[in-house]
Amino acid sequence: MYPLYRRQKQCRITAGTLILAIALFLSQQAVFAQNPIIRDQFSADPTARVFNDRVYIYPSHDILAKPGQGRPNWFCMEDYHVFSSDNLTDWTDHGMIVTQNAVPWVKPDSYSMWAPDCIYRNGKYYFYFPSTPKDTMINGRGFTVGVAVSDKPEGPFIPQAGPVIGVKGIDPNVFIDDDGQAYLYWSQGSIFGAKLKDNMVELDAEVKKLSDFPTKGLIEGPFLFKRNGIYYMTYPHVENKTERLEYATSESPLGPFRFAGVIMDESPNGCWTNHQSLVQFRNQWYLFYHHNDYSPSFDKARSVRADSLSFNDDGTIRKVIPTLRGIGVTKATDKIQLDRYSAISPVGASISYLDSTQKFNGWKTVLDRPGAWIQYNSVQLDGKLKTVVVRARSSTGAVLRLKPAGKTEVAFAEIKITSGEWKEQRTKLSGTAAGLINLVAELSGNGGMEIDWIRFE
Repeated sequence: MYPLYRRQKQCRITAGTLILAIALFLSQQAVFAQNPIIRDQFSADPTARVFNDRVYIYPSHDILAKPGQGRPNWFCMEDYHVFSSDNLTDWTDHGMIVTQNAVPWVKPDSYSMWAPDCIYRNGKYYFYFPSTPKDTMINGRGFTVGVAVSDKPEGPFIPQAGPVIGVKGIDPNVFIDDDGQAYLYWSQGSIFGAKLKDNMVELDAEVKKLSDFPTKGLIEGPFLFKRNGIYYMTYPHVENKTERLEYATSESPLGPFRFAGVIMDESPNGCWTNHQSLVQFRNQWYLFYHHNDYSPSFDKARSVRADSLSFNDDGTIRKVIPTLRGIGVTKATDKIQLDRYSAISPVGASISYLDSTQKFNGWKTVLDRPGAWIQYNSVQLDGKLKTVVVRARSSTGAVLRLKPAGKTEVAFAEIKITSGEWKEQRTKLSGTAAGLINLVAELSGNGGMEIDWIRFE
């Protein structure tokens, strides 16, 4: 798995600060959206934050264990990347920001860099992460939480020499209240919380076990936010077989909390874990979570997703239904991945991997019955486009009709697909439009085809 994210072996050198900065600069790359958001490596447990009118995602980084590196058939994580976007469509991978072998207190062969968080205060960015310590005399056996500090949200981050004293558990989450008081939350069977000192790296009070949360089933992954004077504690909880996302509310950041509802139901295909964060960006709320899109048969290799979220008038959260389309607006001049659809015809249309042995290559749309269609929402056109390009193939020959949703009489183009090999085929547009549209691709006549992507020029 290491070639997928260009493992930075240099970061094992003791003079880590300069090396990390160079690696960070060289490894920045674009990642295009739709779900999953991160499409060239496994990722999970996303914490989304808004810094400087830009959304940053701090996820954990799943890799596949191999002999001598991690526990086989279990979660395996040795470092963290950070991603950011100013439009929720084009995401930049800023590269690795922390690795287990550059943290003084972490056991270097633990591969247990689990769910992190990041917060800004007094000109610094504080990155919180759990792992297994070398010295169990500090906080006892098991996981504890450390902090790395940076002048920029994308790093480089410099780890503190030791973990936060008094914290035993995983999944750190930090919240700063309106009065400036900071709180650290984490989980270890239950959810715990404590005030932080102004330095953001030490507890300022005794640890409190928060109430009232479910006593049946695993509960972990706390993420707290405040809206209209209400404190919302969100968390994954195994009510039956896999984790669903739930939330509880309180008038105090340390509770007691009252169960308020389910944000997202259990995975329909059995992905055991989920992990969430909620963020408001430009007057819209979003839910960030994960699923095993690129690894359907192994749910310890996951991928970050995002969908829009909203509230009822009484402050309760409306349940989020996971989508493939995800969030953000796609420019017509970008590759439009129809397989990340918003709607699909009940017969004659399906999605499959381009290459089942190389799942990071993505998916394809298969249309094999007359009238089969697929719809992709929120495509931005500028009215000056003249051509459409389709990467597709057909062993029988087929015609693809492109049109705006709800306007059956207006077609952008009808494209004849005649090649049995993947080819990019161009056709002049017979009609055009400007503004935001929902794009429909429909199989016209007999035959069938497979579509990789569509792009307007």
